[in-house]
Amino acid sequence: MGNQQIVQKLWNLCNVLRDDGITYHQYVTELTYLLFLKMMKETGSEEAIPKEYRWDSLIRLHGIDLKTHYQKLLIDLGNESNEILKQIYSNAQTNIDEPKNLEKIVRSIDELDWYSAKEEGLGDLYEGLLEKNASETKSGAGQYFTPRVLIDVIVKLVDPQPGERCNDPAAGTFGFMIAADRHIREKTDDYFDLSEKEAEFQTRKAFSGVELVRDTHRLALMNAMLHDIQGDIVLGDTLSDLGKDLKNFDVIMTNPPFGTKQGGERPTRDDLTFISTNKQLNFLQHIYRALKPDGKARAAVVLPDNVLFESGVGAKIREDLMDKCNLHTILRLPTGIFYAQGVKTNVLFFTRGKTDKGNTKEVWVYDLRTNMPSFGKRTPLTEQHFKGFMEAYHAEDRTKVEDERFSVFTREDIQKKDNSLDIGLIADESLSVYGNLPDPIESAEEAIAKLQQAARLLSEVVEELRSIDTADNNRENRKAAEPAGVSGNE
Repeated sequence: MGNQQIVQKLWNLCNVLRDDGITYHQYVTELTYLLFLKMMKETGSEEAIPKEYRWDSLIRLHGIDLKTHYQKLLIDLGNESNEILKQIYSNAQTNIDEPKNLEKIVRSIDELDWYSAKEEGLGDLYEGLLEKNASETKSGAGQYFTPRVLIDVIVKLVDPQPGERCNDPAAGTFGFMIAADRHIREKTDDYFDLSEKEAEFQTRKAFSGVELVRDTHRLALMNAMLHDIQGDIVLGDTLSDLGKDLKNFDVIMTNPPFGTKQGGERPTRDDLTFISTNKQLNFLQHIYRALKPDGKARAAVVLPDNVLFESGVGAKIREDLMDKCNLHTILRLPTGIFYAQGVKTNVLFFTRGKTDKGNTKEVWVYDLRTNMPSFGKRTPLTEQHFKGFMEAYHAEDRTKVEDERFSVFTREDIQKKDNSLDIGLIADESLSVYGNLPDPIESAEEAIAKLQQAARLLSEVVEELRSIDTADNNRENRKAAEPAGVSGNE
């Protein structure tokens, strides 16, 4: 049984939990608690786990005894002195109410073909499970999940090297760093070409990240551990004071979360020159400031279209970016590659200069969006779709590249447009009478997704108005209950 079949079997177990009202994301978190114990047994690494809480302790019990034991296990492992145990099980609690459902999942996990899973790699198995969760539209967990093929293309182009410090300030499940580790392992015979000290650096120091959401942080820790990466994955907010110490990196690759901070809240850091309510603009500023100013440190960042053209502070941040860095390439990504329909995104590739002025002379833009297939489950994105871009990116002389999708803009051209980077899109044939009409199913799915998003936003507005209304009513009631004061004519 291959890993794909195992992932499908594990995923199908979610059907068992539907009656317990468990969401897909809760299910993956629950699986992480159980898979950690099972994988520690399979890899002979159970020493750190107290004997009474190892995998076999779950197999021996049934019914309510199993559930009681499992609940105690989650609490106690979250209080262990071992740092990995403590972080994975911190504040852990089960969402499974029915003991027989818990027992079914434990027994099903135990009966899987773990020999085959180990042969193919437990890390790959877990990544497959995370991707399955992201691609399941009902889960909502992966609406901005970075497709694996895009991560792999970015890593190949950025080309992290042994000895370089790599970071993802919005780590998610740590996909960029795991791909970077895989990339370097392939170039160094799984680190055997490195000295013992160099190999230890790769395992313990080379890859780091920050993740804001506790459950996602748990998944990132598990993912890193199963890929033998022991780098620092911090639970926290890069846009808080925590981010001040994240600096002097050789490589940053990331896909920051989309959207504004709730309620237009501004970041709490006081070291950023420009402050915006747009989270991505703040992340972009953090990223180019966190690169080592040596003329070699580089970054690739996935950002939505609004970052390219937002005026005011946005224009100032883009100008600062082009001063401090050589913003050499922008890739305009196709729509439909993220699990949220209609999201328009780009990848910015830049290198930090040794000085803080005049580093960008020209920006090359590759349009992989216009006149492209409508990507989705039925037309998956593959590396072949990036072939033209990768060839153009690597060209020794870009001016000789014969590709209509590839164009160049001077810094002067960009300054005339208020430093807008919303540039480089070619003529859209689909807008002509001879163009292809959009896929009706894809169009309907996009419309549904937009309506659902609008409904969610309206629900948030209603909840906020209710809370304000409740607060006002409480104040009025308190005033009415106060004793009357002495009037002026008494």
